[in-house]
Amino acid sequence: MNQNFSVDGKTILVTGGTRGIGNAIVRALIQGGASVIVNFVREQKKADAMLSEFGEENLTLIRADLTREKGMKTLVAALDGITLDGLIHCAATGVHAPVKDLNIKHWDWTMNLNVRAFFDLIVRLQHQLNHGASVVALSSEGAVRAVPNYTLVGASKGALESLCRHLALDMCDKGVRFNILSPGSVLTDSWKVFDNWEERIAKVKSKIPGNELVAVEEIASVALFLCSDASKGINGHSLVVDRGERIVF
Repeated sequence: MNQNFSVDGKTILVTGGTRGIGNAIVRALIQGGASVIVNFVREQKKADAMLSEFGEENLTLIRADLTREKGMKTLVAALDGITLDGLIHCAATGVHAPVKDLNIKHWDWTMNLNVRAFFDLIVRLQHQLNHGASVVALSSEGAVRAVPNYTLVGASKGALESLCRHLALDMCDKGVRFNILSPGSVLTDSWKVFDNWEERIAKVKSKIPGNELVAVEEIASVALFLCSDASKGINGHSLVVDRGERIVF
């Protein structure tokens, strides 16, 4: 294997790494030889199961709520003295509802984790990001297209993408790259916030070439690539992994 595509020996922080896409990315990184630090808030049983599976030599768990100062300080303190080769921001939240049912608390709740926490992390950890480090933020189609009942999450993802592009420019002198990974429709528990989630999935499948949702493992493979030296020419861009979902009207 071309070593440029390897993450062997790299130390990478993943926020929101105990479930869904984040979990798949953590698994891919560890299987690729990386030491992974996982930040999470809930899912303690899943976190413990991952630690039991991969061992402390490959996986470090840090439970901390990044929307709160106490949680941010907990994570930063745990990372003291550690040089990071990568950071992947998978942690996300949001309220799925029409505007008539939204309020400013919903706005703050969504923006605090999806955008503010990411910015705060970069500011606090910038001197611990190795020259050549790769930072990846998980986005979604709602960042660039209007999706029903997705107003707040879509707005937060749009802000996240813009932030990454500006950080790519501001931190290029430190040799740190920033990119956005934008998955297509994936079968995760997040679908179940909708009453008609099975109907929604069937409708989405019908417009994807091949009629299959993208798998979390396929998204994780691209995250792995973005953390490798093989992707060092990619900076400030969005990579869409959706099996062709967005090419169809």
